[in-house]
Amino acid sequence: MSRRPLVAGNWKMFKTRGESLAFADGLRRGLGSSGSVEIAICPPFTAIDVVASALAGSGVGVFGQNAHADENGAHTGEISMAMLVDAGATGVLLGHSERRADDNETDQALARKVPAALAAGLTPVLCVGESEFERDAGTTKAVLDRQVLEGLSAVPVADLSKVVVAYEPIWAIGTGKSATPAIAQEAHGWIREQLRELCGDTAEQIRILYGGSVKPENAAELLSQPDIDGALVGGASLDPDSLLAIAAAAAS
Repeated sequence: MSRRPLVAGNWKMFKTRGESLAFADGLRRGLGSSGSVEIAICPPFTAIDVVASALAGSGVGVFGQNAHADENGAHTGEISMAMLVDAGATGVLLGHSERRADDNETDQALARKVPAALAAGLTPVLCVGESEFERDAGTTKAVLDRQVLEGLSAVPVADLSKVVVAYEPIWAIGTGKSATPAIAQEAHGWIREQLRELCGDTAEQIRILYGGSVKPENAAELLSQPDIDGALVGGASLDPDSLLAIAAAAAS
């Protein structure tokens, strides 16, 4: 089954509102007419409205980097799914490895967040991946099993095709290392098998992105793998030309 590639740029804690607007303007100028690849930007919360406004009508998605599962409440410092939508977001990253490590994000919390995102009309991107210690210990598949199956446990089968999964080997994030295409494909193929256990043939519709030091130089080889349906890009997404080059690799 043909799956439309998605290239999402995660800015993490970078760019002011002015810098975000300049990026959006540059990205818009560089966009081609082809709709074969979906592009999304994940700016900081403070810049979502600026980026969404600047990219309105372009087809580029704007994703939050996190959100809370509750509609509202006494959660100081948190953002609800509805607040993301109100700011102009169309999707949300959930369970990024940095949030799992730095903010104690658990699979149980994500099991609540994913259906909350769907209920709000957002595209959830569930991030999964193993640490270097877990890979060296031979537990990569067990880690992926737990993160995928628990994270999606509360999503109705009929809604699973709306979810995106992003495989990001933690040992390759921000390190300059990247999984070889063979290593990445092996992990993506395993994730696809777990999705088949959850929803049968619907698994063929679910996009699985690779994230881990993706850049224009290695994008084409990674994205040519059969179960890699796009990229979650970190540092290389801070420049619009770099992100567009990765999107072009996905299109080819």
